[in-house]
Amino acid sequence: MVGRWIRFGLSGLLLAWALSQPVQASEDFSKWFDAFKTSATDTALHDFLYNMPKGGDLHQHLSGSIFSEWWWQLALGKPAQGEIFFTRLRMGNCLPIDAAAAAGNAQLLFQTISQYRFDRLSACQQTMFTALAQLNPAEQQAWMNSVRLDEPSEGRDEFFETHWQRLGDVIANPWIMAEALALHIKAFADEGLVYLEPQVTLLGYRDKAGLALTPSEVAIIFRARLNQPDLVKTGVTLRFQQSILRFLPDAETELAHAYQIVSDEPEWIAVNMVGREDDDRGHPLRFLETIRGLRQQYPDVRLSIHAGEVDEPNHHVRDTLLLGADRIGHGLNLISDRQTLIQMRHGPYLVEINLISNLLLEYVPEFSAHPFPEYLRLGVPVALSTDDRGMWDSTMTDEYFVAVKSFNLSWSELRRLTENSIQYSFLAPGPKAVLLVSLDQRFTAFEKRMQDQDPRQVAALKISPKRGFVCRKYNLCSRQ
Repeated sequence: MVGRWIRFGLSGLLLAWALSQPVQASEDFSKWFDAFKTSATDTALHDFLYNMPKGGDLHQHLSGSIFSEWWWQLALGKPAQGEIFFTRLRMGNCLPIDAAAAAGNAQLLFQTISQYRFDRLSACQQTMFTALAQLNPAEQQAWMNSVRLDEPSEGRDEFFETHWQRLGDVIANPWIMAEALALHIKAFADEGLVYLEPQVTLLGYRDKAGLALTPSEVAIIFRARLNQPDLVKTGVTLRFQQSILRFLPDAETELAHAYQIVSDEPEWIAVNMVGREDDDRGHPLRFLETIRGLRQQYPDVRLSIHAGEVDEPNHHVRDTLLLGADRIGHGLNLISDRQTLIQMRHGPYLVEINLISNLLLEYVPEFSAHPFPEYLRLGVPVALSTDDRGMWDSTMTDEYFVAVKSFNLSWSELRRLTENSIQYSFLAPGPKAVLLVSLDQRFTAFEKRMQDQDPRQVAALKISPKRGFVCRKYNLCSRQ
C-alpha cells in the first residue's frame, strides 16, 4: 500500500551516511539555471518547475487541499456512498428551535448538510436548503466559489470562519475523504512529489445516518482506498498527522485522543495543533503540562505544530519548541524573536513555509515582506509546502514559482528545499535514506536532460497546469 513501511537491510553506517549527505548541485548546471532564469518567460519557468523533481509536502490540511470542482464531483458521485447533501441558498426568519440548530450557522450561505440533518429541520428551515443535485449551473459555480479564497475582499476571517463550515457534512463522510485523498495523491505525483505528510484526522466522521464512526473504522476505510492499484503505482509514500483544534474548550482531551491514535495506527505518526493563533485560547503553553503527561505514557509521538502564524511579535515559536515540536508550521513571526531565530540556525528544527497561504490570509502584504529568504539564507532549515492549496486554487509548483520569482532562488537553494522536505520528514531512517538517494538520482538525470538544451530555448517539457492563483496573480492561465 501507499505509505507501507519498507524494510531495508542497509547497515547503520550506510543510513547515517545517506542522511548526512547534502544534495549537491553541479556548478555547470547552476550556471545553466541562472541563464535560464534570465531569459525564461513566466510560462517557461512554471513549466520547468513543474517538471523539476520534488521531494515532499510536509504541511497540508487534507480538507483544505481539495479543489472545489473535486468537492462537487465527490459529493454527487459514487464516493458519497448514497449520501444526499443539501446546501443553504436562502436566508429566512425561522424560529431558533433546537432542531434548526442542527443546520449550524443560520446566516451562512452555501453551508452543506446531509439528508439526516435536513430531515431534522423544521419545514421553515428546509425551505432555505436545496439538494446539491438540483443546483443550476450558476448556483453550482457559486457553491464552488464559496470555498475558494479568490476575491480581493476575502481574507483571514472568510477563510477561518466560513470555508470549512460551508463544507460541513461533506468532510464528515470518510468515503468521500478517502477518495479526496486519492485525487490528492495523484495530482502531487504528477508534479513530481514522492512523499506526503497530510493532516488527516480520524475523529469526527459518521455514516449517512449520522451515526459516529470510530477512529479504527475510519482508518480501515482510508487503508482500503490506499491499497488500490491506481494509488500503489504512483509510488508516493504517505504518513499522516492527527490534528486537533487548539482553541476549543476540550482541546486537552482531544490532544489525548490524538496521542492514542498515533499509538494505535501505524501510518499516523505525528500530532499537530491547528487553528488561528490570534485566538489566544489556543496559546502553546496551555498544553505544556498535558503534553508532559502524555509523554510519560506514549513513546515515539512526533510533533509538528503551527506557530508564529500571527501579526504581532510573541514567543509562540519558542514556546512551541518547548512543547517538543520538531517542525514549526509557518513561523512567520520567528523573525521578531531574535534569540530563538539564532538558536534555530542550522537545525535541528525546520520551518514549514507557506508563501501563498501567508499572502492570501494577509499575514504579509506582498511576497517581498515574507521572512522566508532571511530564514533560508541565514541557515534556518526551511521547506516549501502548500497548506490549503484547494482553497487557494494553487499547486506545489506555484509555491516554487513564487519563491523563484520573488527571491531569485539559486539552483542549489531549490535542491536544498527539496532535500529538506525529505530530510525533516517523520519517516523512519530506512525509507528516508532511500528517498534521499532517489532524489539525488532524479536531479542528476533531470540536470543532464536539461543541460543539453539552450537555456533560451528550452523545449520538450510537459506543460504545467496553471490554476486560479497564478492566473489571477501573474496572468498565467492554462490554455483552453
